[in-house]
Amino acid sequence: MNQGIPQCQNLQEQVESLLGLLHSEPTLRQQDVSGVRAALDKVISPTFEIVFAGAFSAGKSMLINALLGRKLLYSAEGHATGTECYIRYAEQNQERVVLTFLSEVEIREQVKTLCELLNLPLVGNINQPETVQYLQRKAQEILEIEGGEAHSERAKQAKALELLLEGFEANRDRIQTLNNATYSMEHFHASNIEEAAHFARRSKNSAVIKRIEYYCNHSLLKDGNVIIDTPGIDAPVKKDAQIAYDKIENPDTSAVVFVLRTALTGELATEETELLEKMKGNSAIRDRVFHVFNYIDATWYNHELRSRLDYHINTQFRNEKRIYKTSGLLGFYSKLVEQQTYQSDRWGIDSIFADSVRSDNGVENTPQFVNEFNRYCLVSGRLPSSQFRIPPEVPIPGPPNEQYTAILNGLGNSVLEHLIQDSGVEEFRNAMTRYLMEEKRPQLFEVLAKDLQPFCISLRESYLKAWWDLESQPREVNALKEYQLRQLNTELKQIGDDFCKHIEKELNLVVASDENLAFEKDFKKLQHRMISRLDVLIKSFSVGETHKRAQASHKRNAVVPIMGILAEAFYYLANELEAVLVEASKELMDNFFYQLYERVRQADYYSKLYRLLGNDNGVEQNLERWCERAKAALVNESKTECDRYIRERPEFYSEGTVSVFQLRQVLQEACRGYDYESMVKAEPAIRQLLKIDFEPKLKETILRTYRPTVNKTLIHHLLEPSHTLANYILQQHEKACEHLAKTLDKEASAQLEANEKQKVELKEKIEAYNQAVKGINQCLEMMKLDRQTLPEISEMDLFTLPVVIEVNPADSLQQKFADISESENGFVSSDNGLISMDFSN
Repeated sequence: MNQGIPQCQNLQEQVESLLGLLHSEPTLRQQDVSGVRAALDKVISPTFEIVFAGAFSAGKSMLINALLGRKLLYSAEGHATGTECYIRYAEQNQERVVLTFLSEVEIREQVKTLCELLNLPLVGNINQPETVQYLQRKAQEILEIEGGEAHSERAKQAKALELLLEGFEANRDRIQTLNNATYSMEHFHASNIEEAAHFARRSKNSAVIKRIEYYCNHSLLKDGNVIIDTPGIDAPVKKDAQIAYDKIENPDTSAVVFVLRTALTGELATEETELLEKMKGNSAIRDRVFHVFNYIDATWYNHELRSRLDYHINTQFRNEKRIYKTSGLLGFYSKLVEQQTYQSDRWGIDSIFADSVRSDNGVENTPQFVNEFNRYCLVSGRLPSSQFRIPPEVPIPGPPNEQYTAILNGLGNSVLEHLIQDSGVEEFRNAMTRYLMEEKRPQLFEVLAKDLQPFCISLRESYLKAWWDLESQPREVNALKEYQLRQLNTELKQIGDDFCKHIEKELNLVVASDENLAFEKDFKKLQHRMISRLDVLIKSFSVGETHKRAQASHKRNAVVPIMGILAEAFYYLANELEAVLVEASKELMDNFFYQLYERVRQADYYSKLYRLLGNDNGVEQNLERWCERAKAALVNESKTECDRYIRERPEFYSEGTVSVFQLRQVLQEACRGYDYESMVKAEPAIRQLLKIDFEPKLKETILRTYRPTVNKTLIHHLLEPSHTLANYILQQHEKACEHLAKTLDKEASAQLEANEKQKVELKEKIEAYNQAVKGINQCLEMMKLDRQTLPEISEMDLFTLPVVIEVNPADSLQQKFADISESENGFVSSDNGLISMDFSN
């Protein structure tokens, strides 16, 4: 697209240079530059693809014909084909047409699909004449029942099947089994593009053509413009419809002419609404969408249709800037009749309409344009009576063809010119011409510049800030030493703040989300261990062993009450589960704090702390203490939680429940003797009772109550203590001065060298940035887009300290934790006071 403009020859290299600089900055590289790349691709692309999309019979092909002023594409009501048409530029003596046919496999697939849609049994192969004849006969029967192809979706599908079979038979020698055969127009004995187009327009031929490529001499196609006609988005074969959707989403597509039938139907079809959604936010298309409401002539005769059309335009399309109302049929053929016909050929009836006029019974058919022309002149009321008086020789009523010729004989081209203006086609053609010839290129560059603007601003500010940070550094060893010593408090405070933020972040990953995968895995392991242990305890429950434990508690007595057995069982299960929960909780805390310490050691602030003090100021020891205290607290919580298992749930005794019924049965059965043998038969029932009572209690613990307890324990033993430790770090100024005195001379010299090296590197980046920006700005200025030029970095900018406004962050995580109340999601408050700290080491 930038060929022939010297200022834009290196545009891609310049934009890529800026994006490379952006990616080299750690704080900026995460920004999404896909929009810039899409905009750049459009600017440098040698082609600009304009896709015409819409439903079948919306008039896409007719509008393309009208746009180019040539009868190239097939256009008929209800015509169903999955053909893609590409129209590219060619010099006058190099016009040609290339046809690509469907393969036999693809035709078979389409026949199968259509038969399924029509509920027709597909018997035999389409290479068998009897199969083809059977399907054609069935398709004809459906068309007769439905009243023609334009009356229903089923009729369209039947017509599509009929044409597909006809095309397969007529072009059998051109269709290959697996491959898509391609032929030039000479293969069809066509000497020019119109003759080849005529072959392709025949219904049976177009039904088996996969793609048509026209190379046409027209000014609109210069500068790489390619017009693409796609299958209807409501195609009978969904695979054909998908072609249109895929083409809309293809990054090669640059603009869309969306042709709608709302003027004819009064509504937006489901497929049209879906296509509108797909175009929204498409970085390849942006706002380059032309909304064309075709069949505007239908609203001339129907007030309700006119109102419905206005309603849709004023509501759903109120923010669209490219809205056009057209009658493709009237506009195209009016222009054709005006330019290519005379009174001698009956204004085209004997020339451009000759094929549609011919009939087998000797009575002339009436072309669709002739009917609509007569209707416009005689019925619509759009012709000013003072300017256009219908000639008295017009037969009313009479044969339409005679009415047509009589009107034109009397009124001449003036009525055609008025109709062309009313059709809206000229307005649409002028808008497309103006856009493609004048506006397209500047707009593409404007989009690129707007997309680049925020990234250039970010780079510029980043470079200037880095430059002034370096400029503000001392340039002598002694001065730098003093500067660094003055900065000690700031550094110590920053280390403490970074440590607190790190702890808050780690807590947030556990408490407010499930992003700490290792912790989540450990907690699930705890849950699994509890569930598994309960299963084992219940399955291994023994009345005999429980009887022994109960009798051992009361050595004077030889008889144990049934309720005593149950009580011992409750104590036993609760204590065993407590042991599991305690150990699992210890393991959970040990793993969490171990991982936390490893992350702390790898953090930048930890190495900075070591540099300033020569040690970690007790960070490791305090983390160990916090771990032990958290474990002790969680162990107490575990014991409290499991101790409550000993008490039966109220539901255990609810009247009418299974547990009460079973309890009575167990008691009655076991009370028949006095030794434990009489209780053995009741063992399965007792196991079931234990399961009914313990499973809900355990579920309540591991799925609802225990995770908030764990979260609260971590917050209590980490959040406030980390702030106390941060304050202690801030108090180590004197120790840091003593430690740094040993190494500061060497560090200051190294820092000075590093600063100078960074300045040289930064200067090189600034020069590279300016070079890329200047090149792009020259291109923009050539396009007269002076307002869109990108910001450079001047020498004066390097001597002027930019004003940086600091924005205070929202409430700290500490405050957020303090405001969070205990809930089922595991959020807990942190209002239990400070943990006493020992910093003696």
